Amino acid sequence: MNNKLANAGFLASLPLLQGRYRDERLPERLRRSIQDQQERSEVLISIIQLIIVTIFGLLYAVAPKTFSQEADFAPVPWVLSVYLAFSLIRLYLALNRRLPDWMLYLSSVVDIALLLVLIWSFHLQYEQPPSFYLKAPTLLYLFIFISIRALHFDPRFVVATGVSAALGWLLLVGYVLATDSARDMITRDYVEYMTSNSVLIGAEFDKVVSILMVTGVLALALQRARNLLAESVIEGSAARDLSRFVPQEVAERVIASEEGAITGKGEVSECTILFTDIEGFTSISETVPPEQLIEALNHYFTLIAGPIGEHGGVISQFQGDAVLATFNVPKTDADHAANAVRAALAIQRVLDGVEFGDGFAFNTRIGINTGQVIGGLVGSGDRVGYTVHGDQVNLTARLEQLNKDYGTRIIVSDSTLAKIPDGEFNVRELGETSVRGLNRAVRIYTVEPQPAEGG
Repeated sequence: MNNKLANAGFLASLPLLQGRYRDERLPERLRRSIQDQQERSEVLISIIQLIIVTIFGLLYAVAPKTFSQEADFAPVPWVLSVYLAFSLIRLYLALNRRLPDWMLYLSSVVDIALLLVLIWSFHLQYEQPPSFYLKAPTLLYLFIFISIRALHFDPRFVVATGVSAALGWLLLVGYVLATDSARDMITRDYVEYMTSNSVLIGAEFDKVVSILMVTGVLALALQRARNLLAESVIEGSAARDLSRFVPQEVAERVIASEEGAITGKGEVSECTILFTDIEGFTSISETVPPEQLIEALNHYFTLIAGPIGEHGGVISQFQGDAVLATFNVPKTDADHAANAVRAALAIQRVLDGVEFGDGFAFNTRIGINTGQVIGGLVGSGDRVGYTVHGDQVNLTARLEQLNKDYGTRIIVSDSTLAKIPDGEFNVRELGETSVRGLNRAVRIYTVEPQPAEGG
């Protein structure tokens, strides 16, 4: 077999499949991806805060005002106005991605502080003793503020918000206990607590414990979710990178399989193999600077990869200036023989008249053959690659070389033409030939563009 196919193929290191991606020191590109998601979440958090302050404003507008109309200061409108202004500033910074960590911490504290001040003002608004505000259902909004911090996928801000809420509520309870009549209002009777302005210390303790427990559980769950997010980002990136080294279909199977990348397991299937090689590449490489040669090769590979992919083929190997592509493996294609020939003709068309580097051309020769092959991952250790093996692959490489003897660009075996309806292509028989390593003669053909395609 041609020495360009002797090796296992284009091998790649696949640390994802070995479980080596668990190092928390993520690459910068992955950290940027996670950071981008977090910054988007801050916009959502800011919008939710605006919705909350709007709800507060509507409730205040429709609620009866029991405080004295002669009062010089109504705290609720002031608190809501300050919170609205803060939320708008926060939204502006989030949209422009200018929210540093210290601003996020400050936002956590300010959100809780403004809510608690609003709750504290209830006893003034309704002209009741301070213990009145301890029964305000607005306390539940503390849990909303804690939970929306989970959208940032960083438990630090959940903890900061939850601790601020617990400390703030303790301050409100302390304020009640510090008033002159607080001692007289403390009770141990739950019924009295529910039907009066009395203070039940146990109830307030339960509230603080509930805040801290919800914060702790949410932070723990968020940390686990953050780890899963990091794994998801890493695996998604690795899957994209993996598809650059092995066919996309193989990469998807590896990612979805329970076993990962297992070498030594092949799949026997019928497929059509297309092998390309550049005519006179050795002579060209001796006269072209290496940097220019690599650039030209990349351009060449990009051009021929287009027709192969458009006709359902999968490039299994790049070897020097040669390309091995398969049709029907690993990507199923019932019309694989005809599609391989179509791809070959398209490759010749796309290369026609193209100059590479300093005015030189790449004329490619193509061999096409159909038969049974074994496709699978090969390699050892942490270096594996996808390739196809079998006598039919060797035969395809030999057919490509025969183009030199017949002065042709494309040679197709009889086994390929047998699967293509007559008349679809402009076929010319070249005769029978013996191929080294094969114990039978092979009838070969060349395929040329139809006259309508430019002859």
